[in-house]
Amino acid sequence: MGERDKSGVFLQIWKGTHKDYKFSPLKLIYVLSFTCPERCRDIPPEKSSGWCVWITGLPGSGKSTISHLLQRRLKDKNIDAQIVSSDMLRKVITPNPRYTDEEREIVYGAIVFIAKLLTENGVNVIIDATANRRRYRDRARREISKFIEAYVKCPLNICIQRESKRKRLYHAPKGVYEKALTGKSGTVPGIGVPYEEPENPEVTVDSERLNPEECAERILEAILSRYGR
Repeated sequence: MGERDKSGVFLQIWKGTHKDYKFSPLKLIYVLSFTCPERCRDIPPEKSSGWCVWITGLPGSGKSTISHLLQRRLKDKNIDAQIVSSDMLRKVITPNPRYTDEEREIVYGAIVFIAKLLTENGVNVIIDATANRRRYRDRARREISKFIEAYVKCPLNICIQRESKRKRLYHAPKGVYEKALTGKSGTVPGIGVPYEEPENPEVTVDSERLNPEECAERILEAILSRYGR
């Protein structure tokens, strides 16, 4: 099947009726890559591509709060940015998440694909996602030309305290650490599965020492110093 045919059978694959395809999110992502209009692929990256900043850190470190503050600070400077949240995307791709390695590969693969497509069309992207394995974030670094990794550093015990008290969830599941500590979940980063800290992030903010506004400001400075918009 050629590239032209792939986009033509998209609806059949989505509905699960095409004889050669059994539906899965990974196959959907693959097929979607052929549905972008040709004009989107012809935009010179050096002239019009957007940037992407991946805000990573343990659950409860403050990623979502910082992401939304950063978006507002950018807006104050007339710079638009789209937040891509792993928790929000899971509600579409894996509405009953199990947080297995295979499932995480699907979710973070989708995030990278979406961010790449948006930046190639001039949209700035803020990824709000733990991405506990470095390989998930490294994939974005390889595939997105203007990329910043922002590490929200925070001790696990502080993250546990914050997560148990936070009122605004930003689509995140409730009580993840409680489930981990009581043996109800073995997939929580930092307890059940490793969280691999970035090795060479473009910017690190200490959310134990800095408040969310200060963290957002430092990430903003890193973006402006590299890309100016």
